[in-house]
This record gives sequence, structure tokens and C-alpha cells, in this order.
Amino acid sequence: MTRACVVLLPGLMCDAAVWTAQCEALEAVADGVVPSYGGLSSITAMARHVLESVPAQRFSLAGHSMGGRVALEVVRLAPQRVERLALLDTGMDPLAAGEAGERERDKRLALLRLAREAGMRAMGGEWARGMVHPSRLQTPLFEQVLQMIERQTPDTFEAQINALLARPDARGVLRGLQCPTLIGCGRQDAWSPLSRHEEMHALVPGSRLAVFEDSGHMSTMEQPGAVSAALGEWLQR
Repeated sequence: MTRACVVLLPGLMCDAAVWTAQCEALEAVADGVVPSYGGLSSITAMARHVLESVPAQRFSLAGHSMGGRVALEVVRLAPQRVERLALLDTGMDPLAAGEAGERERDKRLALLRLAREAGMRAMGGEWARGMVHPSRLQTPLFEQVLQMIERQTPDTFEAQINALLARPDARGVLRGLQCPTLIGCGRQDAWSPLSRHEEMHALVPGSRLAVFEDSGHMSTMEQPGAVSAALGEWLQR
């Protein structure tokens, strides 16, 4: 019997380390694949790369943060290949118009300048402070996040920032989902708040909403057991 395939998409400046616990927890029931986006600079290009690089014709698809946006674009491009979908600590809206959008652009570009001037670790030390539950600052887990960011380059950071600033509106994709869908979020996620995920949940009839307690944005690393359990149940749907 052919084993199930679950594709796990990392977020901005993340790599396979963000999914380590889930790959280990799910290996008994599925083969985990964690693609890399390289220097791609659009959400659509990232989604096409995922579709081209995953050998399985049908797969379960989970995305964290920016990876959730890539996952939604994969569904838009090739819904027939996605058996089920999980969206964690992510969003659906394009860059806001007006001052709100300009503020986001300015903040992202300021981080890029910091990365080029002081290095990726220095940028990560500034940026990642808001990505985890406050209790995890200055812990080994926070160090793991910094090391993951440090493995990336400013050029890759710029490409992924450009992808996010030009991100598509995914509300229509959510409304049209026909596959089993899990939407999950850390209760204390300050980057992609729970209220946003409740709105996404309301757009997808039959979806399940999972809230990971005592967790910020990096839920797969902060609450690996809870996230893995939710994904295990999702894979059985």
C-alpha cells in the first residue's frame, strides 16, 4: 500500500526545523515533505514550486505562517491534488490599502535593512521577540528560532518580504474549500491573532478550529505535542 504524503510548508525565514516535531510524530502514518522556497519572490511562484517538487499526485497539505498563504495558493492552482488542508498561524488578506499597508511595508523593509547592516541573527533577535510567547524569550527554544533565521540570507529575506507584500487575497479560496480543513493558532499569537483564524474558520463550512494554549506565533515549536495531535486527528478525517 502506498503511504500517505503530508507536505509541510514553512513560513517566513523558517526551514524544516519548524516542522521537526510534527515529522517525527506523524512518521508512522505519513511521509513528511518540507519544501524550500529558495530565492522565489512571489507566493504563486512558491506554490508552483511546491506542486512541481512533490512527487505524490495527491497529498495532505499544512502551512505555517507564510506557508499557510502558499498552501492556499497551491489549492487555488491545483485543488485536485490536495486531500486535506491545515492552516496554522497565518492569514488570508492582501496588503492593506492606505496607511496600514504602508506601515507594514515600512516595518518589513526596516527589518531588511537591519539584516543587511547587522546580520540575520541581529535582525532575528529584534523580530522574533514578538513571535513567541513571552515566557519563551531567552530560552533554548528561542535560540532554536534565532539559529533557524541565521541559516537564511538577507537576499532570501528580501525575496520573501516581496512575496508577502504582494500576497494575494485568499478569501475566495477559503470560501470554495471542499476538503477537510484544520485552522490552528497559538492563543497568544501576536502576529496572526486568534480573531483572524476565527474569521477564517467561519468562511470554511465544516472546518475545525484548534487553539494552542500558551503559545505565540511559532506554535509548531512552542506546543509541538498539541500541534502534532491536532494534525494526527486531521490526517484521519
